[in-house]
Amino acid sequence: MTILIPILQGLRLFDQLPIEKLAQLATAMNERRVDRREVIIKRGESDAGLGFLIEGRLQSVNFTLDGKEVGADFIENGDFFGELSVIDGRPAPEYIIAVAPSRVAFLDKERARDIMFSTPRGAEAVATRLAERMRRAASHRAMLALPSSFQRVCAQLALLAQPTAEGEVSIITPPTHQEIAIMVNTSRETVTRTLQFLQGMKVITRSGNLLVVLLPETLQQAADGKVAPTK
Repeated sequence: MTILIPILQGLRLFDQLPIEKLAQLATAMNERRVDRREVIIKRGESDAGLGFLIEGRLQSVNFTLDGKEVGADFIENGDFFGELSVIDGRPAPEYIIAVAPSRVAFLDKERARDIMFSTPRGAEAVATRLAERMRRAASHRAMLALPSSFQRVCAQLALLAQPTAEGEVSIITPPTHQEIAIMVNTSRETVTRTLQFLQGMKVITRSGNLLVVLLPETLQQAADGKVAPTK
């Protein structure tokens, strides 16, 4: 399915391009619908090009030597992915998997490099994206070093929580218990117990498609080990 120009205008990296350039890209890209758990990019793949998430949610994951899945990062609507292979020409270092039914599109490496590096705006968008990934990776490494699974789950929730326009602190479209478990290297059951404890303490509550953090400071204290379930 050919991509419409208004859709391209909503994608990071394309949002500042002139309409003439977007018209050219519209004929060079096709939209693809993917199912939950479908692999979008395989680790070791080198010719996928630059991917864009139009709608849904993707996750970058890797696997340990014993086959255990380890989550690295989420990719949200409008973001691009696969940029490392486009930049250095080396194979993809991780898998990109759909964690919800999604709509994606790809641009071939040559056109992607031209947009990424031919203008200051393109280079700034790429640098900003890489900086965000590095910051999240640093926070993720620090979170994985926490001594208990309970703390890691709380820390991951604190990282995902963002202020909203209504003045609340919320996690929009929160990950499933299994997705959180993959991110923090624990079991789904541990995530479920932790969320039940936090809800019982009135630290968090679910409201439609949001997970509202009622007591952000208490959530951070739980991540720091200052609040914990009694044994």
